[in-house]
Amino acid sequence: MYSKIIGTGSYLPAKTLTNFDLEKIVDTSHDWIVSRSGIVERHIAADNELTSDLALQASLKAIEAAGIGSDQIDLVVVATTTPDQVFPSTACILQDKLGIRNDCAAFDMQAVCGGFVYAMNTADLYIRSGQAKTALVVGAEVMSRIMDWNDRTTCVLFGDGAGAVVLQASESPGIVASKLHADGSHHGMLKAEGNIRGGVVQGDPFIKMEGQAVFKFAVKVLSSVVDEVLEENHLQGSDVDWLVPHQANIRIMEATAKKLGLSMDNVIVTVATHGNTSAASIPLALDTAVRDGRIKTGQNIILEAVGGGFTWGAVLIKW
Repeated sequence: MYSKIIGTGSYLPAKTLTNFDLEKIVDTSHDWIVSRSGIVERHIAADNELTSDLALQASLKAIEAAGIGSDQIDLVVVATTTPDQVFPSTACILQDKLGIRNDCAAFDMQAVCGGFVYAMNTADLYIRSGQAKTALVVGAEVMSRIMDWNDRTTCVLFGDGAGAVVLQASESPGIVASKLHADGSHHGMLKAEGNIRGGVVQGDPFIKMEGQAVFKFAVKVLSSVVDEVLEENHLQGSDVDWLVPHQANIRIMEATAKKLGLSMDNVIVTVATHGNTSAASIPLALDTAVRDGRIKTGQNIILEAVGGGFTWGAVLIKW
């Protein structure tokens, strides 16, 4: 039994924030941002838009593309670092907004930028074990809510958005293999420390990052985990039709592709217009490539991501 993607969807908030807009509020420049990240603009959620609202729009598109009814979904997994509230989970709120009334399991996955590959792996295991037949897997973030807009090293990088896929049990190959890893000894390199104690926010609630250290770590583990998945399935980099990476930074993607011996022509890149949308970035990029026809039946697709924790992983899919 395999888990096969039968529908994809995505959603970006209407408001865009360009590099030229950022020049007006922080000490930076369009050229500086592009040269270091490849980002030109990013989308920012409206004040009344919650993570579950973004997730809802992406999910509706994925469900429509799958050609199923929402009541056929028997598992909802939402990867997010920016939930609507402390609890209940954003997945439970999304389940309600979708009108799913079959008492199916619904929960959030927190692995920051690695969240979507973690969520995909988890949903795949549910399906392979027979505990679910049709799963909705979502990556959704409003990263703008945890940005320090005076910190030019981070506020220029992140954006808001959501992407979703519908996985369904299938006898033909879909998700072929997944590998997940974590190393908590590096938790201080990329973090948002704030938490609530006694009704008061304690610590710094905004993202802090050691940029160069994160870059080096990301390139090392991303190429390693992709190699791991390929070797276990007797494949090489040349067998990969499309690499769909976490859209953090164009330089990380270029360095990873080079290590894997892949041309950038085989890498799905949306970072210029999306920015880093954390757990939403892979499903956003995947939906883009599915809808524009680049991803086709029979191709080998690799999803890979690294996020604070550190967490990282890869998923190999036969489309």
